[in-house]
Amino acid sequence: MSNPDREKLLQVLKRELDFLEGGGYRSPRGWGVPLIFEDSPTCLRSPYSNCPSDSCPLLRLVPTEHRSRAAACRYIALNDVGDTVDSLYRTATQQQLEAALRDWLTTTIVRLENQAPGHPSEACL
Repeated sequence: MSNPDREKLLQVLKRELDFLEGGGYRSPRGWGVPLIFEDSPTCLRSPYSNCPSDSCPLLRLVPTEHRSRAAACRYIALNDVGDTVDSLYRTATQQQLEAALRDWLTTTIVRLENQAPGHPSEACL
């Protein structure tokens, strides 16, 4: 990953962590709970449409087989056992989902900050 791409991804992930920590994914005044990634400042797609091809920095973290889905970011593996936002919507509480997201964001940010450009471990993101 080039340095500008890594920096852009880092900015997006840090903004996402700030949004999470600021309560952005909590239900405002009884309305439905905002969707992870999709209802954040990160998301560039219009409702009910597929993710923009290469314009979303999160798309490079989505497994290839899920990149054409309408909400591809739901399929980013958040931990070593392969939990995704999509799977956690069905099996976890909102607090557990937010905790998994927080852990993933923190770990990924640290990993990116500590990588040298072109480092082989970039493929592990």
